Amino acid sequence: MNLHTLKQTTDALGATDRMPVLFIGHGSPMNGIEDNVFSQNWHDLGKELPRPTAVLVISAHWLTNGTHVTAMDHPQTIHDFRGFPRELFEVEYPAPGDPALAQETKSLIHSTNVGLDHDWGLDHGTWSIVRHMYPEANIPVLQLSIDYAKPASYHYALAKELEALRKKGVLIIGSGNMVHNLRMVAWDRLQEPEFGFDWANEINETFKKHIRQHEHQALIEYERLGPAVRLAIPTPDHYYPLLYTLGLQQKGDDVRFFNDKAVGGSLTMTSVVLS
Repeated sequence: MNLHTLKQTTDALGATDRMPVLFIGHGSPMNGIEDNVFSQNWHDLGKELPRPTAVLVISAHWLTNGTHVTAMDHPQTIHDFRGFPRELFEVEYPAPGDPALAQETKSLIHSTNVGLDHDWGLDHGTWSIVRHMYPEANIPVLQLSIDYAKPASYHYALAKELEALRKKGVLIIGSGNMVHNLRMVAWDRLQEPEFGFDWANEINETFKKHIRQHEHQALIEYERLGPAVRLAIPTPDHYYPLLYTLGLQQKGDDVRFFNDKAVGGSLTMTSVVLS
């Protein structure tokens, strides 16, 4: 992704213009504290995008019965992982919440009753990214949960109900991974640059093609995309956030990919900015 070009296209955005919408491949929690190509691009993205009034994240790591939005003044930093260095567990990202925005988000969604949550907070699918984008932690951050009992079409349709937030300065981020198969990770090749199995690279290119061409139905019915997709998406938790991003894609949106790299054979960090 050429961030200078992105800056040129977004500098002119005012308070009444639509904010960009993102899908970010978050990968390992370690990206939250490491200085690497992924985190550097998140940092640069935070500088280049219009400054949001708030950030709303749909994270692969908040799966619920029903749909909920965090509505507390001070969301906790959740360390939802095991087996990582102590340094990662010590991270705190003290961004404020925004109960009024949570209520507004609830009021916009008519397809289901949205619960106002006071127990969750910010999981690593959110803070590992946003702490690089906005290190001062002075922008309100909310999460919208994923009702894991619902099909792909539900998540895509629900996202469309959030469109008004783009016009109010809210940066909406889907956080997951397009290709995410932990059981097939080649752990001995994690340090190999951009190593992806053939099937992972194949389906990743297929996803990108459909995103560029605004062919959303193919991505909603992703199970029909061939054998490679069954390896890429053994469970849909990390894929569903992409559908929230696509549900907000408008015909005139510019599509830009970044962090378009495979890791460990069976993961891709491919991310997209729609602006």
